[in-house]
Amino acid sequence: MRGDSRGLGDVLLALEALRQGRMVLLYDFDDREGETDLVMAAGSVTPGDVFHMRRDAGGLMCVAVDPLACSRLGIPYMSDVLRCACSSGQGQGCPEGFPAIRSIYERAGDIPYDSRSSFSLWVNHRRTYTGITDIDRAMTINSLERVTGQALAGVPVDFGAEFRSPGHVPLLRAAPGLLQERRGQTELSIVLARAAGITPAMVVCEMLDGETGRALSREDACRYGQERGLAWVEGLEVEELNRRMEAGELELWEMSCGKELREGAEGKERRETS
Repeated sequence: MRGDSRGLGDVLLALEALRQGRMVLLYDFDDREGETDLVMAAGSVTPGDVFHMRRDAGGLMCVAVDPLACSRLGIPYMSDVLRCACSSGQGQGCPEGFPAIRSIYERAGDIPYDSRSSFSLWVNHRRTYTGITDIDRAMTINSLERVTGQALAGVPVDFGAEFRSPGHVPLLRAAPGLLQERRGQTELSIVLARAAGITPAMVVCEMLDGETGRALSREDACRYGQERGLAWVEGLEVEELNRRMEAGELELWEMSCGKELREGAEGKERRETS
């Protein structure tokens, strides 16, 4: 990454970790959900990672997908699916339509911290069995990363030939304008993926607290990361990274920067242990 990267140390460490296929901790904003997610590149996920996220995080394990890829793949928002089903149900073998969803779809003002959710389809890869096991979910997640890359490369993808729905892996459709439109973990993770130069399909899973019944506090999530050597990055830092990139102050992530970070971290470790 060229340009003035001062003040972005935590973000740069997170980008390098993502490039290496490791998890990072991503906190959104105090004035939004106030939650920390375990985040990693979908293409790097193994069955062991799925186990790790459901054991240590405990939230909903989703895959955030780049907005351009969603458009090319034809991936909708779930609220639009429900709205369409409500209006088109009559005459489709259901004379009365679908009464249960006539008013259930998301409306303006329903979400206290945002204008709309990013939820899309829930899918399983067609080669999975139940779809819920660690092996099955890893297969679905890896395949979502692959088709995202294909779509962005202009390769035609038959999404229905690859996946079936309902399934056990929720898709999150990032807002077209990313952080200019929405400041969720979905958009934050896609900005990180683009900056890291990896396929923008990211697994996100909220960290929950079994004792309080709430989201894991910022302090406890940060402590968890420190104990396990995980990079920590906050929404405000990702917004600043995005602002500098859009302003042309920074270019996309380069291997040289990652090498410098690794050498610096290794040197610090040697000094601390000597």
